[in-house]
Amino acid sequence: MTTPADAALLARLESQRQHVLGIVEGLDDEAMGKRVLPSGWSITSMLHHLTLDDERFWFGGTVAGDRAVIDWVGSGGDGWNVPGHLTGSQAIALYTDAIERSNAILASASFDAPPAWWPADLFGEYRLATVRDVVLHVLTETATHAGHLDAVREIIDGRQWLVFE
Repeated sequence: MTTPADAALLARLESQRQHVLGIVEGLDDEAMGKRVLPSGWSITSMLHHLTLDDERFWFGGTVAGDRAVIDWVGSGGDGWNVPGHLTGSQAIALYTDAIERSNAILASASFDAPPAWWPADLFGEYRLATVRDVVLHVLTETATHAGHLDAVREIIDGRQWLVFE
């Protein structure tokens, strides 16, 4: 059973996911593949990162203990390594699919439970103690990357998120 506080946490996570999807809405594949910052990432690559390194890694891997995700991590999986053929619209579809899977995982998870799997070899002594901590971590990551996407979108075509004229 989800507590009111946990429901509020999930609502904030969903709000940030919708921010990500909203800020990229209306861009074509070419614009989404454009690299405008010195670090060289594109909107397509950011969506790929959010899909694999946030949604699938944290919820599929750590919360659910999904063997395929754990094996992907063990083989050096990295969401920043984007297949050259991946289009922006495909990246959006992958992200929305990952969100649906994450929501299904979270719907059956106890927020007080420890993660089912923890990649100690990646994080050393650092550890998130509960599923709730994992949700808060992904919320923070998603909100941070939503801000990155805001800046890139403004550079691409001047659009700003939630600016009312």
